[in-house]
Amino acid sequence: MKEQYEDVDEYIADLQAELAKDENCAAHQYNLGLALLSKRDFSAAEDAFLGAVRNSPHLAEAYVQLGGICLTRNDLEGCLRYNQEAASCRPKFAIPWGNIGFVHLQRGEPDKAIPALRKALKWEPKFVQARTAMATALYMQGDYDAAIELCNEALRQEANFGPAWNNLALAHFEKGEFARAAECADKAQQCGFEVRKEFLAELAAHH
Repeated sequence: MKEQYEDVDEYIADLQAELAKDENCAAHQYNLGLALLSKRDFSAAEDAFLGAVRNSPHLAEAYVQLGGICLTRNDLEGCLRYNQEAASCRPKFAIPWGNIGFVHLQRGEPDKAIPALRKALKWEPKFVQARTAMATALYMQGDYDAAIELCNEALRQEANFGPAWNNLALAHFEKGEFARAAECADKAQQCGFEVRKEFLAELAAHH
């Protein structure tokens, strides 16, 4: 296990030595990919995860990691494709469904995001990121009350989840509840979320 190692380079070297003996071990390739990701060596990590899925085509976690690497280069299409592959390998795995929803939101497609996010929450009801993403989708559709309700549910689970506070601020603003919107924006910032400067300027104009 990784915990036995003094540093990640030693762990990587041992995994590479094991793979030199058995280059078809998907578990070692996957673990190597994770170790390389921790060093932000995205290209080498990608090679390792691709090796893992070549040798174990149903390793859903590796497809999710490949999707994440696509996001580092703003490849939304690649991220979507890999997460769809992960979801098809393991339909009850919530994370790829959440990621599929996220990609559709990034592309301005709330109608496509919502079914994926519903699946994510079906398989993992405490998936706070997926609940907040669903609130974003409903906000984009103009259903501000439903967005507020979902954000409040997310914050009951995780009180310092900045994206949920930011979504609350946006939804309250759209309802003309400017004081509450300002409170929520402040809370989002306190939780480490970077609220858009343009939105903060609009809030200030209504104070």
